[in-house]
Amino acid sequence: MSTTKSNTSNNKNLTIGAIVALSLLAVFLLFRNYSLNKSNSELESQFSETTKLKDELNEQYNDALAELQELHGSNEELNALIEQQKDDLLAQKEKIEGLLAVKGNLKKARKELKNLKSQIASYKEEINQLRAQNEELVAQNSDLSEQNSSLQSNLEAERMNSAELSSERAMLISDKEKLSQEKAKLSRKVNIASVIKVENIDAAGYKIRSNKKAVKKRYAKNVTELRICFDLTENNITDPGTENFMVRILNPRGETIAVDDLGSGVFINQATNDDMRFTKMVEVDYDNSPTKACVKWAPGKSFEKGTYKVEIYNKGYLAGNTTFKLK
Repeated sequence: MSTTKSNTSNNKNLTIGAIVALSLLAVFLLFRNYSLNKSNSELESQFSETTKLKDELNEQYNDALAELQELHGSNEELNALIEQQKDDLLAQKEKIEGLLAVKGNLKKARKELKNLKSQIASYKEEINQLRAQNEELVAQNSDLSEQNSSLQSNLEAERMNSAELSSERAMLISDKEKLSQEKAKLSRKVNIASVIKVENIDAAGYKIRSNKKAVKKRYAKNVTELRICFDLTENNITDPGTENFMVRILNPRGETIAVDDLGSGVFINQATNDDMRFTKMVEVDYDNSPTKACVKWAPGKSFEKGTYKVEIYNKGYLAGNTTFKLK
């Protein structure tokens, strides 16, 4: 009897335990089912969001490509920029697709998609600005081309005028040169005509004695001074006034005797336009009538034997010459 009660009590306890266990299992299964349903719901939501973002990404990317393609034109610089922007957009699209492929990156993907929108808008604005600038430059270039064409036309007209003026100027210069040459010839003739000729040239050697009296000598060893005297002829073409006569004394070797400290110098021979040394210059107050002039040359050293030549110049032209001999 006692044993029967004990078995009944044990069975009751087992039944209660089984009921409790089944209840707990039911609660666990309910909770797990709820969790799985919730997880499936979240996965479905994420999948739906991912699909939506992918569709939005593809739509934005394809629209941007189409718009960029429409912006293609004849400007190589703009075309190169558009191609670069296409490459940048593709890189950004691939980056977003990588984020969408990994669970938990939806937030980052949304942010990058938003950035992509801003990037596309920025690209469009940049291209439109460059296109506007390019159109403005084209318009300016067209204006400049018209101005350049006008300038070229004006320049051509100026060239023609300049050519005509140059031709006329060349003719004037030629006429002027002819006049200058004729004037030079006439001036030279006048100068030659105004040269005062000299005659009766007396050139000889002298010795100055202690009493300062000059004695004419024929022997070179006795000569201490040369004297050249000459008569100026009448010339009414020359204006009255001071006239300079350059006296050249050439030694037997044909060399011009000259000492700068004693008054020697250089003048221009108008007949040859060459520089010419002279021995001494004499100034004469000329009044168009015959006049006598003399010049002395005492270098303080002995003279050599031989035949000397004397040339007298007026206004750069030879006015007269003679020779004398020292034995």
